Amino acid sequence: MSQAPLLLIAAGGTGGHMFPAQALAEAMIARGWRVTLSTDERGARYAGGFPAQVTIEKVSAATFARGGAAGKALVPFRIAGGVAAATASMLKDRPAVVVGFGGYPSIPALCAATALRIPRMIHEQNGVLGKVNRLFAKRVHRVACGTWPTDLPAGVEGIHTGNPVRAAVLERAGAPYIVPGDYPMNLLIIGGSQGARILSDVVPAAMAALPEAMRDNLIISHQARSEDRDRVVEAYANAGIRADVQPFFSDIPARLAEAQLVISRSGASSVADISVIGRPSILIPFAAATGDHQTANARGLVNAEAANLMPEAQCTPEALAEATAFLLSQPEAALQMSRNALAASRPDATGTLVTLVSELSRTA
Repeated sequence: MSQAPLLLIAAGGTGGHMFPAQALAEAMIARGWRVTLSTDERGARYAGGFPAQVTIEKVSAATFARGGAAGKALVPFRIAGGVAAATASMLKDRPAVVVGFGGYPSIPALCAATALRIPRMIHEQNGVLGKVNRLFAKRVHRVACGTWPTDLPAGVEGIHTGNPVRAAVLERAGAPYIVPGDYPMNLLIIGGSQGARILSDVVPAAMAALPEAMRDNLIISHQARSEDRDRVVEAYANAGIRADVQPFFSDIPARLAEAQLVISRSGASSVADISVIGRPSILIPFAAATGDHQTANARGLVNAEAANLMPEAQCTPEALAEATAFLLSQPEAALQMSRNALAASRPDATGTLVTLVSELSRTA
């Protein structure tokens, strides 16, 4: 009896890379495939959410972006060791398809797959290709794009798949939107851990500057870093605004579904969640993001008239208060933005990736 086909997924050690990788792994296992995750020691620590059936192979990988001169000198040797190990593994159990989700730990598997002429694909979550995905964009058979448009190298054709979202988000896809009005209104403030400080600096002051009648109706959920939490709580209390301030919300899909407005960084996963549930948003890209990819991530919703873009340099309490007041006082505009967000979403992103993998497997 022949073995089930093997999908090898290669991904780096951040949630942005690992989450869509996990979604694809779950879907392929449900279709009877075997799945192996190729990552490094750090990446393996982020793999706790992967199905138990997934085999995790740790390979040697490294980046020139970290460490001192001695560490950088060892990078080529560590990568070569990883490529040799990945090649040996593939010769022993040849994958039908290899999919890279970015991050330097995906280099060994993609190099080995290229050398062995195994059908291969990359998935880029952001609107600008990461360094590793850019390196392999012309060496793979498909380039799947989570954000559209994506800045691609000349001659590379991308396929807009969207970014896979969690099951808890899909369960609330297109949840009915209650327009803002003269009654309690929920605002959700979310930002990645690296870039959340400006939200803690600006948002409470902006909310305090809103008209009193509007301020009295606000119920705010604000994700703030632990070191900022006390001052954010105090700022809302001084303004008489009801606020739940936490370093992490485990129920963001539910809070998104209840929100009249979302103020957020434009990380790829956040943008995907906002669009799939369908909520108006003010997006404040993280200015220090590599290649300014968060601005690129926001472009799809902004162009669809589903979100307002506010660059960090322009994000003052006064400007944010004005943008917030406008949206909360224009129920028809807010409703149209929610519909536009939903229309721009890709709730079938995982299914589209599954189709691409199945098509590639038939070319092996």
